[in-house]
This record gives sequence, structure tokens and C-alpha cells, in this order.
Amino acid sequence: MSVRLVKYSYRFAEQVFNGRLNLKTEMEDIILEACKDLTVLSRPNLNKILDELFVNKGWQRQAPVFSSGEAAYAKMDFLKERIGVEVQFGHASFIGIDLLKMQIASYSNLDNIDFGVYIVTTNKMQKYLKDNYKLKWDGSLSYEKVIKYLPHIKSAIQVPIYVIGIDI
Repeated sequence: MSVRLVKYSYRFAEQVFNGRLNLKTEMEDIILEACKDLTVLSRPNLNKILDELFVNKGWQRQAPVFSSGEAAYAKMDFLKERIGVEVQFGHASFIGIDLLKMQIASYSNLDNIDFGVYIVTTNKMQKYLKDNYKLKWDGSLSYEKVIKYLPHIKSAIQVPIYVIGIDI
């Protein structure tokens, strides 16, 4: 079984990302590399693998959302050339926090990112990993939930967001 990526462009994020095609290709390659061995893709392990691969490609890990020392706990998973990345394999309740971090980082006086990328797994991927390898993915945020949720909060989340779903 091979992994593929499904994508959703919110507020023209794909058009913006295509202006940085080298980074888009780099990110997709990182995700596909991380998913080479499906047997080890527990939620924590996939996070760990992605962390290592992103950092090896020069992405800043745990970039602060705020430029000053305030709210040091508000961090994006990765940042490179004004692209903010959130990787979320945890509980679905984290969606609001993750999207708000991207919005805050892109607007007002912060202006740290041009757009965000949100990496999640699809329902099909989660079911496959659970059924075939007994890995625990219950309760995880899914690609389907993100793309269903985003249009309903368009007045609050105005930053372009490119959603990547890891699918099988």
C-alpha cells in the first residue's frame, strides 16, 4: 500500500504556495519520506520522524508565534521563509488553537508568515494503520474534519492555509 497526499487550498493558499514551488516540493517529499514504513507510524513516532526530517531540511522547530518573549508557549511546529507549519495527529479539539496560531502569526503587527500549512492524516489512513498495525489513531484530527471546519470560520481565519492530508 502506498501513501499519497490529498490537498485543500483555503483562501488561495495553493496559488501562493506555487510561488515557492521548491519549498512545496520539499515539504511533500518530507511527508512521503516520513511515511515509508507504515508499520511504525504511531502518532508520536510519525511526529518524531517528521520533526527530524523538517529540521534536517533547515526548517526552524517550534518557532514562536509572537516575536517578543510574551506567550512563549505559543509556537508553530515549523517555520521557513515565512511559511508556518502545524502538524496535528492529536485530538480533534486542537484544530482551533492551531488555526488561531497561524492567524495571529500572519496578521497585525506580527506579520511572521505569509500562509500556513496544516498537516493531518485522513480517516482512511487512520483506519488503515489501526486495522492493519494495531496503532492507536482513535480521536485524532482528520483531514476531512479540517476541510469541513475551515469554511465555517472564514471570518475569523483569514490567513491562507494549505491543508495536506496523508492518505493511503
